[in-house]
Amino acid sequence: MKDLPDALVTEILKRITRTSDLNSLSLVSKQLYKIEGGQRAAIRVGSGLCTATKALTLFCARFPNLRKVEVDYSGWIPGHGKQLDNKGLSVFSSHSSSLIDLTLSFCSCIDDSGLACLAYCKTLVSLRLNSAPQVTSVGLFSVAVGCTSLSALHLIDCEKIDSVEWLEYLGRDGSLEELVVKNCQGINHHDFLKFGSGWMKLQKFEFERKRERYDCLPGDVVYDSSYDAHNMDLYDFCCESLKDLRLAHIKTWPEVGLRVLLGKCKALEKLCLEYVHALNDNDIIALSRSCSNLKSILLRLNLQRYSSDVSYCETRTSFTDNSLYALALNCRMLQMVDLSFTGCSPDWPSEIGFTQQGFLVLIQSCPIRVLVLNNANFFDDEGMKALSSSPHLETLELILCHAVTDAGMRFIAHTPCLRNLTLGVCHYITDVGVAELGRAHKLSLSIVVRSLRKLRRVLPSQFTTPRTLQMPL
Repeated sequence: MKDLPDALVTEILKRITRTSDLNSLSLVSKQLYKIEGGQRAAIRVGSGLCTATKALTLFCARFPNLRKVEVDYSGWIPGHGKQLDNKGLSVFSSHSSSLIDLTLSFCSCIDDSGLACLAYCKTLVSLRLNSAPQVTSVGLFSVAVGCTSLSALHLIDCEKIDSVEWLEYLGRDGSLEELVVKNCQGINHHDFLKFGSGWMKLQKFEFERKRERYDCLPGDVVYDSSYDAHNMDLYDFCCESLKDLRLAHIKTWPEVGLRVLLGKCKALEKLCLEYVHALNDNDIIALSRSCSNLKSILLRLNLQRYSSDVSYCETRTSFTDNSLYALALNCRMLQMVDLSFTGCSPDWPSEIGFTQQGFLVLIQSCPIRVLVLNNANFFDDEGMKALSSSPHLETLELILCHAVTDAGMRFIAHTPCLRNLTLGVCHYITDVGVAELGRAHKLSLSIVVRSLRKLRRVLPSQFTTPRTLQMPL
């Protein structure tokens, strides 16, 4: 091996992908040690990382061409030794000249002065801070000013970040393409309206407000279902490059806030709305008119109070069939639909704003390939019969859909392209219905434990392809 040219050895090592194998090879000879260290572009370290300055300097010398570094102290306890601190981060920033992607998770010893060292990483493209309790807006502003190549920023559980000067600066610079902020208590969704021209280049945006105890329960405020946010031209910014949008646990009423995005994202392909308070049909209608390229929509809906006048109030989920009709009419590229309804009782079908009729209009108008329904009380065997004629449906997941019975299984077994079916806690599907599925040899069947209360036996010989089958105890 020692007689082989370094270039040939390097080419051989490139074909080895398992980290454990690379570590073992590096112990064989000094030649392999040097070459393997020089070609290592990504590394993930945690409690075993020695934080002495000299040791970190040797570490960086061992891997001089690192482009992606993840430091993860999840599960760390004092007995594991010292964590990476500000001095250690300074060593990384000064010795890793090729670093473009850095993730710091549960690094409790790093504060603003350590984060300021990253300002010297002119090549840094992506920064992820996950549970950085000592970092404030001051350190984040240093990164915004110094890291001129930054295009992706993730902030998760950073409790001390509050003011948004960093956000305004990044907006003026306009370099960010991906921005994710989750569970940062000091940042609310109105702050992002200060991002200004930064919205023009942004392709992925995700904001999740820190959850409160009673977020999934109907609030005391009565929302006006006729309120049209898009009649208010308050925010003059463009976000026509945005393709991926997720909003979770935010309250939009009475101010517009981020709901205005739904009418501005002309390039949007993926939308996720999880427990966003006070949205109504007008928001989805505005979205559908702008986003003809929409391919995926996920809605997590809970009960809210809506009123069109002072004498009448109804408690239901945010959207009605009008939203489904708008999507069916304008979003003809929709391929993935995931609908989940929280707190809705089967005894009160009107609590869900959607009906089966409106839902089937959407399914029959769009090339839906993946469909997930969770606690969809409006969906029954007639819906399964309609689904069975869907020419595109490949994956179906039904959770807590109590109106679906064995009769629905007989229908769905004949769906032309269906390959994957998951059933969870569907109490009126028994072994009789599963036997119907067994005759459809194309299906890959996954049944959640305790989901089918009368399921006693399913013969493996009924199925001809690999599948996951979990039987109740």
